[in-house]
Order: sequence, then structure tokens, then C-alpha cells
Amino acid sequence: MTNNKIILEDLNQITNAPIDWGRFNNKTILISGANGFLPAYIVETLLFLNHKGLINGAKIIGVVRNINKAKSRFKCHLNNENLEFIVQDVCEPVKIDKKIDFVIHAASQASPKYYGLDPVGTLSANTLGTINLLKLAQTHSVESFLYFSSGEVYGSLDDTKIPTKENDFGYLDPTNVRSCYAESKRMGETICVSWVHQHNVPIKIVRPFHTYGPGMALDDGRVYADFVSDIVNNRNIVLKSDGSAKRAFCYISDATIAFFLVLLKGEIGEAYNVGNQECEISVYDLAHKLVTLFPEKKLKVIINEEQNTGYLKSNVSRICPDLTKINSLGWTPQTNMDLGFYRTILSYE
Repeated sequence: MTNNKIILEDLNQITNAPIDWGRFNNKTILISGANGFLPAYIVETLLFLNHKGLINGAKIIGVVRNINKAKSRFKCHLNNENLEFIVQDVCEPVKIDKKIDFVIHAASQASPKYYGLDPVGTLSANTLGTINLLKLAQTHSVESFLYFSSGEVYGSLDDTKIPTKENDFGYLDPTNVRSCYAESKRMGETICVSWVHQHNVPIKIVRPFHTYGPGMALDDGRVYADFVSDIVNNRNIVLKSDGSAKRAFCYISDATIAFFLVLLKGEIGEAYNVGNQECEISVYDLAHKLVTLFPEKKLKVIINEEQNTGYLKSNVSRICPDLTKINSLGWTPQTNMDLGFYRTILSYE
């Protein structure tokens, strides 16, 4: 198992959640984008459940494009007979002979740094990849299919729809290249419900909002990853905007519990917000919070809006989820922002 103390504590918290883990006994779970930040915690959880004897014989098939990155992320598990990698792009047909019981489609270029560099690749995994995995799920008559959408599908909303319920939608400009992510996530959801309607594939949808924690790529390009990287590397935080945009941040272990609950208990054809509305904060205040969490580093927050990194900024000023729907499954996030970001930064140090 991993020797990272913070991740081990997270795995214990996740596996102690009141979830019917026995559903995974002797089952095979296919996870696309398995070495990505969010799905990697799902893989770690399933392997940890096997290791602790809380389930038996759960097999994980990770579909990845880069085997070297996958081996690096799961270096502690390379000799684990319950973990197997298939190297391919989900935009190509996925053909697997062995029985698949669950499919989790999380392969996606979620970082905004890709939206301008590779918009075609960004939208393809969310559309073509979704179709290919749904065809696989249909062939194998899976118990449940979990599609990773995004809180970005809501677009730009007025304040009357924030916190945002699952049926609240705002404006997205389809002719703006940055919409390649949000629009294709929307289309991915429509593809999923079409497969429910026509082929009875038992899909469920999660819409993660801003999720952070151990294992996220520090060169991800999103501001909170940049901030964590700055603290870890003892650099002052340089804001590339006025920092007024507000976001709600959810810690990875809380989010992972939610993903499993929706996979196992969610209503077929339904979408669920996953986030933490109690942890809404402006980008400016988040930067100052992280600096004050580690006063011994004597770091500062500097505003320099003139920088141009090629990053395609969002024009959405505030994003915050309404969690009423997922609360009905028995889930509420437990980790406050100070503790979550403190643990995150420690995990890298």
C-alpha cells in the first residue's frame, strides 16, 4: 500500500463510510482515466478495501493513455494481481473479453490549460469516449455506470441560482473555444441519458465542483493547484487576476465517498452535485488563507494581473453547488477548508 500517511488516513476515512462495500465482492470495475486525480483515489480505495479484507477479489481494470504515468501514480501497486492496465485512448472502441460489472468513465482533460491547446482532444473524451464506454457497458450488462461530468456544465448563472441545483442552467457560448469542456460534458450527459432511454444502461452522473487534495497535479493550471505548488515550493503566491472570483472547494476524501454513493445508490439517469458549499471562498481570500496556514514560511500574496500564460480564464464569477439532492443519499462533506488544504500541502512535503 501507499506509504503516504495523509493518503492512508484518507483511505481509512473513505472505507469507514456507511457504504455497501460488499457490492464489489468478486466484481470487476473498469475505470477510464484511472491515473487521473479523482479516479486514482477510487482505484486506491478499491485496492485498500481488498487489502483490509473488507471486500474480496475486486478486480480493477484501469484504462490509461500513458502507461508510464500510470505506473508512477500506482508504483506501490504494480505487483498487485487485482490491478490491470489497458493502454488505449477511450476515443477508440474499447473491447474487453472478461466480464465487466461496473464502469466509471472519468477520462477527461479537466485542466483549463488544455482547452486552448487541445480543444478537440478535450471534447472527444467526453463525447466519443462516452459512447464507446456505454457500448461496452451495454454489452456486459453492467450493474452501474458512473459518468464524471462537471460543475462547469451550469455555465454563467445569476445570483438567484447560486447555490446551484441540478436543474439550474445558465449561459454557455458554444462559439467560445473554452466551451469545448463544458459543452462536451453537457453532451456526454445527454449521451448517457439516451443510453438509459434506448438501451437501459444504468447510468448515474456526478458533477464535481472544485476538488482538491493529495495527488492533484501541481502543474494542473488551476489556481488552487498553483497556490498549493507555491506553498510547497516556498514561493510567494502571485495572483493573475484581482482574485474576486468565488469557488467552493471540496476535499478529495469527501468527494470520493460521494462518487461511490452515487455509483451504488444513485437513481438511474440522474445527476448529482458533488462539492462543499460551506467552503466557498474568493480566490484572493484562498491565497491569503494558504499563506497564513504556514506562517513559518513567511510567504506573501502578490497581485500581478499583467501576466499572460495562455490560460483560458473562465468568465464565471461564482460557482457553488446546492447539495440537497446528494444529501438524500446520506452524504455531507466533513472536511473544512483549513484542514483540507493543510493536509494537502503536508502530503507533498
